[in-house]
Amino acid sequence: MSNSPYPAQTEQRYKHRVAGGVVKLMVVDDEVLIRAGLAALLRATPGFEVVAEAADGEQAVALAAATGPEVILMDIRMPGVDGIHATERILAASPVPPRVMVLTTFDLDEYVYAALRAGAAGFLLKQTEPRQLISAIEVVAAGETLFAPSVTRRLIEAYLAHSGESPRPQAVPPGLRHLTTREREVLRHVATGKSNTEIAAALTVSEATVKTHLNRTMTKLALTSRAQAVVLAYETGLVIPRACLDADVPTA
Repeated sequence: MSNSPYPAQTEQRYKHRVAGGVVKLMVVDDEVLIRAGLAALLRATPGFEVVAEAADGEQAVALAAATGPEVILMDIRMPGVDGIHATERILAASPVPPRVMVLTTFDLDEYVYAALRAGAAGFLLKQTEPRQLISAIEVVAAGETLFAPSVTRRLIEAYLAHSGESPRPQAVPPGLRHLTTREREVLRHVATGKSNTEIAAALTVSEATVKTHLNRTMTKLALTSRAQAVVLAYETGLVIPRACLDADVPTA
């Protein structure tokens, strides 16, 4: 049985990527220079194919359906349909959803939290070095989530600023009641930004066991990304944001 928290068709796609297939990409940004620069860099990189460029969310939705990108670099702030709504529509429409990487500034954008809820796989900073950008895309294309602890800390801080230090928990999803004690422990660790390796060390179990627990957790909660799991943990009160900050979350 696979430990991946992704649907079987999507898992097959990621196995193909690991096997050396070409990664199909789409770049979405309303700023022409940024979009053109990213596309040029990616086209010059072996193993990458830029199948589409979009200047806004509406165009991104149409091009995603027409070209089938596997990884999308998505700006958030765009005229018309923004990156959040475009992400929701793209992921909902595709039987084999692409991985959406949010393009954001150094400081946590006020819309990033909503983008995570929409199903984005993680973050890329617009100041990212080309080599790091390429590595990040390769990681995401292989089915992983790029969600650094430093970004987790900024997400927690933004959540506190938006909701106050003692936010009222949202409605509890039915699946949360069916999580085992260990699955809840794993979810709490995920919410603090720990990697699977770090969680395994903290719980004194193997990394494969952590992946199995996370897979079952995401299935029970109908989640498609690690980022969504983090958001749900905050919103339901499973994790207290202030406690996460006080726990000395490591930075990347």
